[in-house]
Amino acid sequence: MPFANKVKEAVISKPQDPLHTNFHPSDKRQNIALVAFLAWISLGADGLSSACYGPQEAFLALGRYTHFGLYLAVATFLTVFIIALAYNQVIELFPSGGGGYKVATQLLGSRAGLVSGSALLVDYVLTIAISIAAGVDALFSLLPIGVQPYKLMTEITLGAGLIALNLLNLKESLRVLLLIFTGFILTHAGLIVYGIIAHAEGLPALIPDTFTETEQLTQQMGWVFAASLFLKAYSLGGGTYTGLEAVSNNVQLLREPRVITGRYTMLYMALALSFTAGGVILLYLLWNAQYIPYQTLNAVTFGAIIDSWRLDPILSYSLLAIVMLLEAGLLFVAANIGFLGGPRVLAYMAVDSWAPRQFRNLSGRLVTQNGILLMGLGALGILIWTEGDVSVLVVLYSINVFMTFSLSLLGLCKHWWTNRYDEKNYKSRLMLSLLGFTVTGGILIVTVVEKFTEGGWLTILITGLIITLCALIKRHYEGVRQQLRTVDALYAPRPDWGEDLPEPALDPTLPTAIFLVGKNRGLGMYTLKWVNEVFTGHFKNFIFLSVGEVDAESFGGKGALRSLKYQIENSLRYYVHYCHHQGWAATSYAAYGTDVETELEKLVIEVTREYPNSVCLGSKLIFSHESWLISWLHNHTAIAMQRRLHLREIQMIVTPIKI
Repeated sequence: MPFANKVKEAVISKPQDPLHTNFHPSDKRQNIALVAFLAWISLGADGLSSACYGPQEAFLALGRYTHFGLYLAVATFLTVFIIALAYNQVIELFPSGGGGYKVATQLLGSRAGLVSGSALLVDYVLTIAISIAAGVDALFSLLPIGVQPYKLMTEITLGAGLIALNLLNLKESLRVLLLIFTGFILTHAGLIVYGIIAHAEGLPALIPDTFTETEQLTQQMGWVFAASLFLKAYSLGGGTYTGLEAVSNNVQLLREPRVITGRYTMLYMALALSFTAGGVILLYLLWNAQYIPYQTLNAVTFGAIIDSWRLDPILSYSLLAIVMLLEAGLLFVAANIGFLGGPRVLAYMAVDSWAPRQFRNLSGRLVTQNGILLMGLGALGILIWTEGDVSVLVVLYSINVFMTFSLSLLGLCKHWWTNRYDEKNYKSRLMLSLLGFTVTGGILIVTVVEKFTEGGWLTILITGLIITLCALIKRHYEGVRQQLRTVDALYAPRPDWGEDLPEPALDPTLPTAIFLVGKNRGLGMYTLKWVNEVFTGHFKNFIFLSVGEVDAESFGGKGALRSLKYQIENSLRYYVHYCHHQGWAATSYAAYGTDVETELEKLVIEVTREYPNSVCLGSKLIFSHESWLISWLHNHTAIAMQRRLHLREIQMIVTPIKI
């Protein structure tokens, strides 16, 4: 084994076997199927963690008109349940998961799916960025002002660490997650309940006082000003509702019956998030929370509650530190969800040819490493550009989140209206979807209008550029695919190529042609005919090698792998039958793995040992107008294999095919 490979295995451990490790009946993912409670713990971190920054941004947007906090608390509570109930319909219609990209694609069309998918990609990048930034803010709320200049460097270091952990395929342990999640729930629920009870004497007057102050404000400034102020704060708190789509994105992880389990999971998420987010806003109002530089509003409020217990200063600080450490821990777990969801969406889009096919590729650790790197580097770039400012990140985040929400709920509206004659309860479902679309669409519009010049333009620009790039990629792939279909059609199988054809015996001592072929038979047949025209009668043995790439599309269970094997074996059978029909000795070999070049190299070495008098052949597409983008969209396996084999002193010829 080369030294570089030894170092690689020492760092990230040995590769996993995609054919046996992950789909065996004893596979933990099959046996530890998540019940609703465990699913809530595993999938609820993203949603619940948003209570650490969403309510803060909404409350601070009120300025000195903090009495609107009561309306915010009620609106937050109701909005969580409206979105959650609407997304229950997504779980029902898409029990195999897929999230906003799949919903928009199937219910509104491929173009809407492209917009939703592009928004989701930016959303997941920002999930990582804002979760890291908010988590570091929570930690640095405990530290003196002198260390604040090191906050951005800390965020970058944590981001790089999360990239490395996800490349290793080390997902958070359920035990560690359970500890963080339970600790967060218990501490925050306790502080919220105590904080409200401690000011119980002011609760009876809170509602009439709020109405009185609202009336005075409207008389002085007008209803338009009051409504605009509330809508601005409400929309800036849009980050609170992020993560509610996590269950619909990952329904395939739930225990059967998935739809029922998903509904319970969504209920737990909605209850926890509405109580925590609404309760935190109410605490800000009751405890008169004021912004203090370099501290989160949660740290200020919880610190005031703990100080009211008149404990020893060291003990008070320790209790606050535990609360903020749990917040930071949950936020870092939520950041990790961006590394899990983002590459999955990117892989779905690559399967539909919206993204380069390389994003379907799995590493030896069975993760979509290209997607992880893209998500992580994008998050680091956003953190550096915004200097980790949560108030800026939450604007960028909310726009893309609610773009996806709105498209998904609009798709549901279209679905229920289209199927109104087939569904008995379509009216109630349509009204719920329409209500959800109105809420999410309204938040989206207000956020874009209010914050367009303060960063909103950037997220719209980035999303628009991604949409444009994806459209160009799709057009290129479709053009190439159409030309390859034309070539394949020239070599359709003939009915007289049956299994009963004579099979000439292979002679290892005679000249042998080894063909590295893929799924497109036209390319392989072009190379085969070229060889026999240029070296007429020279080669006596014809051996065909093919590797089935286990990527994000085929790595979906036994059925997907079975389909991959069928395609590869059917392709190889075609070549062998053609050779037998011509009276040539021929055979084939197949392998499967995540690294096509490595598996092909192994096959070639094995075959050349048995057939030493051999030459390898492959084909490469040549484009009339080559560019760096077109070059990146194709893997150029033949050129890479030629270099590998030449280093092993195995001859290989690459035939160019103009497209």
